[in-house]
Amino acid sequence: MKHSETLLNTLINGNGLSTLTDDEIGDDHISTGLETPMRADAFDISDVEKKEKIAHLFSQIMNVMGLDLTDDSLKGTPNRVAKMYIDEIFSGLNPANKPKIALFDNKYQYNQMLVEKDITFYSNCEHHFVPIIGKAHVAYISSGKVIGLSKLNRIVQYYAKRPQVQERLTNQIAKELQTTLETDNVAVIIDAKHLCVSSRGVKDDTSATVTSFYGGVFNKPHKIAELQNYLNS
Repeated sequence: MKHSETLLNTLINGNGLSTLTDDEIGDDHISTGLETPMRADAFDISDVEKKEKIAHLFSQIMNVMGLDLTDDSLKGTPNRVAKMYIDEIFSGLNPANKPKIALFDNKYQYNQMLVEKDITFYSNCEHHFVPIIGKAHVAYISSGKVIGLSKLNRIVQYYAKRPQVQERLTNQIAKELQTTLETDNVAVIIDAKHLCVSSRGVKDDTSATVTSFYGGVFNKPHKIAELQNYLNS
């Protein structure tokens, strides 16, 4: 067994201490915290340098697997993967890509919940680097300020475009909205399919995962019921 697989990770639960291997942590879908785990030197090199390094390393992976990189179909793959990682599917790792959000006065005096539902997103499981495909529903009640509707989508996409765990993604979106909108009255619900479940491991293609965050007045049963009515309409 490899050294990394022998490392025991200690978790505190209601019964005391239990230990899991690295593989078990991945299969059991465990997250380590609200913040995406990043090194302090994550942005010491430019995106151009990152793409060059990724392309080189991915070509080595392909070579190890026995693929012929002189083939016309494969020779550009390392560069394509590197560009995809940095510019597209993991672009949310870079704070420079965080959407710029402007607050506006709630001149309409709309004081009920605003719901943006069925926001389609594509993310990637941080345990296996395979896709998470889902929809996010976000709601808030204005504290006197509002943001453009498209910004709700952009916030979802920003946090989705990084290696993720769905529980963390849900909370990151919610906390960002609470901070931006200057209100606790925020709700986020995510319904997603994980290819680490459907395409490998247990290979269950029918199950989906639902997570939620209810802040402020959304913690009240009648507000949860009202939100569910909007989502089901």
